[in-house]
This record gives sequence, C-alpha cells and structure tokens, in this order.
Amino acid sequence: MLQLECLLRLALLLCVSFGFLLHPAVTAVIPLGSKLSVVDNNCWVSTNGDFAFGFFNITDEPNQFSVGIRFNSKSIPYSQQTLVWIAGGHVKVSNVSYFQLTPQGELVLFDSLHGVTAWTSGTGNGSVVSAALHDNGNLVLIDAKQKVIWQSFDNPSDTLLPGQRLSVSKYLRASSKDLETSYYSLYLNASGRLQLRWESNIVYWTSESHSSTANLTASITSDGSFQLQDQHSKAVWSVFGEDHNDSVSYRFLRLDLDGNLRLYSWMEDSQSWRSVWQAVDNQCKVFATCGERGVCVFNASGSAECRCPFKTIETNKCLVPNKQDCASGTEMKVYKNIYLYGIYPPDDSIVMSSLQQCEQLCQNDSQCTVATFSNIGSPQCSIKKTKYITGYEDPSLTSISFVRSCADPFAVNLSFTMSPPSEPSPHRLCVSCLVGAASGTFFIVGFVQLGIVFFICRRKSSTMRRVTLAFTFPNSKGLMVLSFAEIKSVTGDLKNQVGPNMFKGVLPSNRVIAIKDLNASIDERKFRSAVLKIGNIHHKNLMKLEGYCCEFNHRYLVYEYPKNGSLDKYLDDCTLCKKLTWRKRVEICSSVAKAICYLHSGCREFISHGNLKCENVMLDENSVAKVSEYGFAIVNGEATYCGFSAEKDVADFGKLVLTLLTGCRDHEQVCEWAYKEWLEERATNVVDKRIDGCANSDELERALRIAFWCVQSDERKRPSMEEVVRVLDGTLNVDPPPPPFHLAFDPQENGSESEIESVV
Repeated sequence: MLQLECLLRLALLLCVSFGFLLHPAVTAVIPLGSKLSVVDNNCWVSTNGDFAFGFFNITDEPNQFSVGIRFNSKSIPYSQQTLVWIAGGHVKVSNVSYFQLTPQGELVLFDSLHGVTAWTSGTGNGSVVSAALHDNGNLVLIDAKQKVIWQSFDNPSDTLLPGQRLSVSKYLRASSKDLETSYYSLYLNASGRLQLRWESNIVYWTSESHSSTANLTASITSDGSFQLQDQHSKAVWSVFGEDHNDSVSYRFLRLDLDGNLRLYSWMEDSQSWRSVWQAVDNQCKVFATCGERGVCVFNASGSAECRCPFKTIETNKCLVPNKQDCASGTEMKVYKNIYLYGIYPPDDSIVMSSLQQCEQLCQNDSQCTVATFSNIGSPQCSIKKTKYITGYEDPSLTSISFVRSCADPFAVNLSFTMSPPSEPSPHRLCVSCLVGAASGTFFIVGFVQLGIVFFICRRKSSTMRRVTLAFTFPNSKGLMVLSFAEIKSVTGDLKNQVGPNMFKGVLPSNRVIAIKDLNASIDERKFRSAVLKIGNIHHKNLMKLEGYCCEFNHRYLVYEYPKNGSLDKYLDDCTLCKKLTWRKRVEICSSVAKAICYLHSGCREFISHGNLKCENVMLDENSVAKVSEYGFAIVNGEATYCGFSAEKDVADFGKLVLTLLTGCRDHEQVCEWAYKEWLEERATNVVDKRIDGCANSDELERALRIAFWCVQSDERKRPSMEEVVRVLDGTLNVDPPPPPFHLAFDPQENGSESEIESVV
C-alpha cells in the first residue's frame, strides 16, 4: 500500500512538471486562507473557464516552479495555453512551495525548502476580504466595499490582455527561463511615448509622436489594435493587426524573448497563436539581437540568424581580437552593408568625418576595435572601444564598417568581407583588355547558339513551350503553374513512379523534378492560397516546392527531385537497407526533427505536416533527409491544409523514429515491444539487425526516450519539436518516460515495483 502511495505521488509530481492541471473553479470568490501548492497541484479558475491561476514549470530544471495565470479555455489545446502573468516576473521556487491568500489579505509565495518568502502582494494592511480571478484574466484583491485594493493588471510581467492598461512609468519585461532578468523591456515614458529598450539606456523602437501627453495609457482592443489612449479613452496613436475587426476569441500583446513586441491572435482553424503585428519588422534591428554571438543576417529560409565574420576567440562568442592576440600586428578589414555597434558597455562615440578619416581614426586609436561610417543626412563615424561587437547586415545599408583584425591570415566568412579592388600595375598585362576581347567573342558565339536554340525550340510541341515559359517566368511567388497536360508531358504520361503517388519529371531545360499527386480533392481557392504560402518556405531539410497544378479536379505539387527516393524504399529492401547505417539513421531523425520544428515555430505562421511517415521523407543525392508533402494531409479522400495540431506531428515523429531504429512498420506492436525491452534494460535488442556495426548506446537511449515521450497517449505530455531537436542533438537531458500506452504485459513479471517507481 505504501509503495502504491509513492507511485501515485511520483506520478503527480511528473504531471506537475508539465504544468498545472485543469480543475473546476472552486468558486467565483477566493476566500481568505485559500492555498495552492505544487504537490496538491490545485488552481483557481475564472468563472468562464478562460483563465487559470496555479504553479507551472517552464524551465529545463525539474525543481524550478513559478506561479501565475495562463489561458485555460477548452477550445485552446493544452500546449497552446499561453502564460499571461507571472508573480514576481521571474521568481522561481522549489517543488515544496505554496501560494496563499493569507488571513491578513496578502498574497504570499513561500518556498518551504529554503524557508523564505519569495514574493508578496504587500497588501497585509489593506482590509482585503477576498480575491477573484476575473473572466478577463485579472487577479484582484477587494475589500468589503468591493473596491479593488490590488490587481495583476497593474503589475504586468511580459503580456497585456484586452482591457489591461499600461500606465506611465510601468513596463513589460521579456520573460526569462533562467534566473537572470531579461534585458528587454517596453516602457511608457513621461512624454507619453512607448519605447522598446535594451537595459535602461538603449532605445531601439519608439511609437510615433502625437499631440497629447497627459495621462496616457497603452492597451490592446478586442478588435485587434494596439493604442495609446488619453484620459477620455480616445486613441491618440494606433497600430492594427492583420486581422483587425475579424472575429477572434482571444488576443494578447507580448514582449518576446527576442526583444520584439508582438500582437497575437488565436486561430481556430490552425489551433495556434499567430503573430498579426510586430513592432520591429526587421528582427535584426532589435538591439543586441545577436548579443555576443555576432552579426544578424537573414538566411535563405527568411529566418534571422547570427554569424561571426570576425576571429572567434571564446566559445559561443564573437569577439574582435585584442592587439596582443595578434603576433603580426593588426590591420583594418572592410565590411560593406553592415552596421556594427558595441555592447557591454553600449556606448559609441560619434564624430563627424569622411570615410577615409573614419578608418584612420580607428587605426590610430589603440583602444578602437570597430568604426562604422554612415552618411544619413550628414557623414559621421561611430567609434567602438569594446571587443563585444554585434550588428546587422542588410543589402540596403550604405554604411561601411572597419574592423581591427590580425594581420596574419585567419578564417573569415567571405560573404561578409568586401575589400576594395586594387589598382593594376602599369607594367602588368592588361587583364581587363583580354577580358573585354574574350567577352565580345563569347557574346557573338552565344548569340549564334541562341539563334540555333530558338530555331529548335520553335519545332517543339506547344505543350513543351508552355512548360518552358512556366519554368522561366514563374508567378510572383516564384512557382511554376502547370496544366494537367503539361504534367503528363514532363512525366511521360505519369509512368515513371519513384514513390507513393510521386513521379519523376524532366523539364525542357533537362532539370529533373518530382511531381506529387495529392490524389484528393480540395477547394481551388484554398489550394492556391496554401501552395503560395508553402512556396515561401525554405529549409535544407524540407523539399522545396517548385510549382503546382490546379486544373479541374487535379491537384499536383511540383518539388525539387530527391535523387535517392523515399525512406520507405530503403526500409523495405534488405539490400538498400544496409545503406542506412546507424550514423545515417541518427542523422535522418535529427534532420526530420529540425524540419518539423521549423514548420511549427520557424515560419511566419504555424504549419502542421499532418501526414509525417517514412513515405514522405526523401533522400537527396547526398542521402540528406528532406520532408515532403508538408502543409497538406489527406483525410477521407480530401486534402486539408494545416488542419492538424503540433501534437499529432510530434506523435507521428515518434512513430517514425521507432520505425527507423527497429526497421519494423507495425507502430502499435513495435512501440509496446520496444518499451518493454528498454524498460528491462535490453534496448540494444530493438535495433534493426540489418544494420552493420554497433549502435551508439547514448544516442540509442536518447532516441528511445524522446520517441516514447512523443507517442504519449496524453498529448499534453508530448514535448515540443524544439525540445525534441535539442534532445537528439544532446544539448538537453530527458527524463525516463512513463508508459506511453496501456502495456500489454505485466511489469510484475519482469521487475519489481521499485524498478517501475524509478521510471514513473
């Protein structure tokens, strides 16, 4: 009986680590003496059920809890029930802590493990008689006359809700998962202007000026706008979300961890939160967005990333070398289209100078590490004297930066380095003359060849000419639009099948493509809208969408061609399967996880795969995994776009991992069998016997653990794809998973209860 009680307590603590559970509201009024604790896992719920107050854990540490308010509506999946207020902003306590409305009318967060009061509302002498969690998400303390003594709306953390007001000298501070306070804040200054600030002295975004400055407050409206209002609730400044005036059930404004301020709306169709407005359009222009990690640039997929064009001295830091670090002295490197600035401390000295003078000023100053010249209104030179340098690259920038670098050779990212061309010596051969002559000859030969090609092309069929035009002049989104006749033409009448409903095609330019027959119906307008969105997605582990066909009831997707075909072909063929070494299988798991993670959180809006399986994982000429058919899933003969939740994709990924590790395709049986083998410390038994060589035991343990978490029957326990990626890469530890399903075997037969306790 004692062992059973221990099991239940351990299971309860495990549930708490995923967030506080759903409980019915105790009452609309929270009486004095009411108490919440981590162990009891209870919470207060608003009358309408839209909000709940209780303990939660959002860190990687199992014994770090905070208390606050989150969305609780039944229409919002558990994984999307976002936090909107945290007591004390960043206060963390142990798992033996409690939160109480004391008999004296004070909210107290007490850490019993350390014997300290972590946070209080400071209302012990305020004649408080009760508390309530209102339907708009506001936690209030009231006196006998129903007067509000204290409210969470007056003490925001990182979020504003509709009806909540940010007053002068109040601020939002970006939430942090570690113990350090975030550097980013949103502040309403005494002049009535909103400012995004880094630390306290760097302002990188400001609301537009307006005439009124008296008693202004900032708030978001239920119809999707962010406003500054005067004392008469009249808007003196406004910005609007993309879905302004649309019927949206839930909205909030949040200062995110990356320092950008965003307005979010709940999308019923995709069952996710979508950013409908952000303060800084270019994420790279958020101050110190790359911190000590280098220069912010946009990659091919349109995401901001940090790169270091300078010599890296310390791990994970991008530093300009000190003079003493350079054996052969220093020199100035030129970087065009890059704006650089110093941080820690962020103080740059500005002087009026020419381009040449700017470089010379830094070169002559032993403490100068970087100088940036710009000419916006007037020519000026910004001198930086800290080795911690960050900034951003943009082709539209006219600024030029000079960076002190070691004179001896060292690796430099050439994409950042734009040195001025040197003048040719008068005694050297006139290379430019030779190039000019060669270019003229090449032009004449090319013109003749173009004429021949034109003559040949005129003899092609009209169908092939249309395909050529479709590929040469795609639509505004860069996608080919092919007719069904053209689809049949480039695929040889759909005879060259390379995968399930996947055909090989050859364009008139001899470029090989893959054409996927969705073999399902979908509304034309929705289909065209979906493919235009998918056409903008670029990731190295996603098959690039090149075009589509939408004619009558035909729905085809045109992809880049995966030379080595689909993953299921390798698993089903004993000869090909040997090419899937242990190392290759681990790489495929990691690549697919990164692709799905990008769809979930790297795109402008959430995109579900909905149909992740081995048939939709392709291998290119280098056997790099690429996921296809993302954004579409077939349900009862109809294709749906992003019609599934992130949790379904996570479960499908877990099944794919187990299939890849074991080589078995029966998901239900292999899951039960693999879990039993792992539980009884025989994990190596599940590895596909066709693999040559041994599996890495650490990688196998991580892969199995995260796979079992992914296929949990309770979808609230499933991890995010970002967590999956970090576990597979070895940068995040993962706890032993509980049984993901009702086990078909009795654990008493092969192990003691104490062994099971250590897993639950």
